[in-house]
Amino acid sequence: MNSDLSLDFLSVVEQAAIACAKTMGQGDRHKSDRVAVEAMRRCMDSVPIDGTIVIGEGERDEAPMLFIGEKVGMATKPDNASLVFRKVDIAVDPLEGTNLCATGEPNAIAVLAAAEQGGLLHAPDMYMEKLVVGPSSKGAVSLDATPAENLRAIARCLERDVEDLVVVVLERERHQKLIADIRATGARIRLIGDGDLSAGIAAAVVGTGVHAVMGTGGAPEGVLTAAAMRCLNGEIFARLVVAKPGDEERCREMGTDPKRVYTSEDLASGEHIIFAATGVTDGTLMKGVRFFGDGVRTSSLIMQSKPARIRFIDTIHVEQTRMVKVRF
Repeated sequence: MNSDLSLDFLSVVEQAAIACAKTMGQGDRHKSDRVAVEAMRRCMDSVPIDGTIVIGEGERDEAPMLFIGEKVGMATKPDNASLVFRKVDIAVDPLEGTNLCATGEPNAIAVLAAAEQGGLLHAPDMYMEKLVVGPSSKGAVSLDATPAENLRAIARCLERDVEDLVVVVLERERHQKLIADIRATGARIRLIGDGDLSAGIAAAVVGTGVHAVMGTGGAPEGVLTAAAMRCLNGEIFARLVVAKPGDEERCREMGTDPKRVYTSEDLASGEHIIFAATGVTDGTLMKGVRFFGDGVRTSSLIMQSKPARIRFIDTIHVEQTRMVKVRF
């Protein structure tokens, strides 16, 4: 996948973000998610690929669009039946942080990752234990180590005191012990209601004030985080959590091992990875969608593994009127 394709995927996440931003603060998370999915699906069919959704909104019976296994891209158009397009696997989260969008809170984003066929793990829709760190710390931590051991290792790598570290944790009942263990070290915690993908990206970017993400979250988000880590030189360590009957069978069906500790190269193994995200509400790395009289302004992050490239893109989508006024 070449660099030009990244701009096509940029348009996909931009349109999804714009659509759900119009519902921001209305308190209807399902509506926010639905309009994001619809916009992403419409735009996806303009991308010159033979695409397959490998991480999506769920199974076909549960999701009318962007379900796992759905075909997307220009190859799906009958008029293009005689043409050959590159086969691409795609992981999507049309609105990461549905609750954040519905309530107007920070760090809601529209996001996707793409790789050559077979380049993204087909992760089952279940929980995953995760540890995300930046480039400096990735060789010093372990998912099997205690929080205290990992925090001491991160502090050594960053030449800081443990008390200087900030760890992001999803505010969930299941994390009570983890939170207590982290606080016992003296490290600081930033509790979030949603958006562990955004937090994972922040952990791999110097200057965000986030040094690690710990805890259990969704496996699909883990694959998206891994794609971002491949581009940012950060790392995610992850292990699937068998929590209910049928989970192990589901893992076997999708070719995953619930006992294995996965890394970013396991979850996103492709050589050519593209990661695209657009802010819906203001966040650590990207501003949210802003509407003005003559158009819309978006803030996006586009990353590639080959060629290695990270771009922050600020786009003004101008209305087709004669009296356009572009604002800074």
